[in-house]
Amino acid sequence: MQDLTIGLVQMTARFGQIEENLRKVTNFSLQAAEHKVDILCFPEMCIHGYRRGVPPQCPLEIPGVWMSSLRQMAESHQMIIAVGLAENNQAGNPYITQLLFFPDGSWDVYRKTHLGQSEEPYYTAGESLPVFHSAKGKFAVQICWDTHFPEISIIQSLKGAEIIFAPHASPSIVGDRKEIWTKYLTARAYDNSVFLAACNLVGEDNGHSYSGGALVFDPKGNIIAEDFSQREGLLCVTLESSLINTIRQKERRSMRHSFYLAGRRPELYRDLLTRSTSDI
Repeated sequence: MQDLTIGLVQMTARFGQIEENLRKVTNFSLQAAEHKVDILCFPEMCIHGYRRGVPPQCPLEIPGVWMSSLRQMAESHQMIIAVGLAENNQAGNPYITQLLFFPDGSWDVYRKTHLGQSEEPYYTAGESLPVFHSAKGKFAVQICWDTHFPEISIIQSLKGAEIIFAPHASPSIVGDRKEIWTKYLTARAYDNSVFLAACNLVGEDNGHSYSGGALVFDPKGNIIAEDFSQREGLLCVTLESSLINTIRQKERRSMRHSFYLAGRRPELYRDLLTRSTSDI
């Protein structure tokens, strides 16, 4: 991995107001370009807005004509842009998707693999855990509820991910976002030796409140950047590669630089595949 700069956006997304939300995404992308951001991550469902227990309005086709301006922006500013939306699914309910635009004009997707109980009637779960490549490092995405499942981070790290982005659409009613995130995202970063960067929707939308938050952990679980101002904004931080490169290199000589996943014994973990919650 090389040193790189990431950007995390907190924004208010109006439910069903796709054009308005896209304009805001464009404006934040221009701000990020001024800061020479390499990878920019927006919150879950930032293009459609989000309401628990309510189906999305007008899921978008991928690929679609609406994507052209963001593809051009990623190309012109040599920046990866990751935006959240409801993706139309010809075979059933839409996906909760993070759509990634790359500097070479290509695009890719991560589809939320673990749906919350209020989402299951209205969305389809994704079926893969991809790792993406940038010019300066490898990264992966988890969306909100996904982050509660440690196996995802393990797999993504073993596949080479050095950064995990965690876009959220978590309402204020759930509780203090920083207090919640630091209970378990710290462990995701530390145990898997990855940078972990989370962001959330913020503000009021017709009686629905989102607490916001942007937080970045280093591969030892230390907080290196945060913004819990509960306002729309862009958090930019440069991730210095020396620590993670030392951890991931096989010639490391200190226990404090251990890559813990290298010592796994998969033959002992078969119960993870055979036992269900009813067996516990």
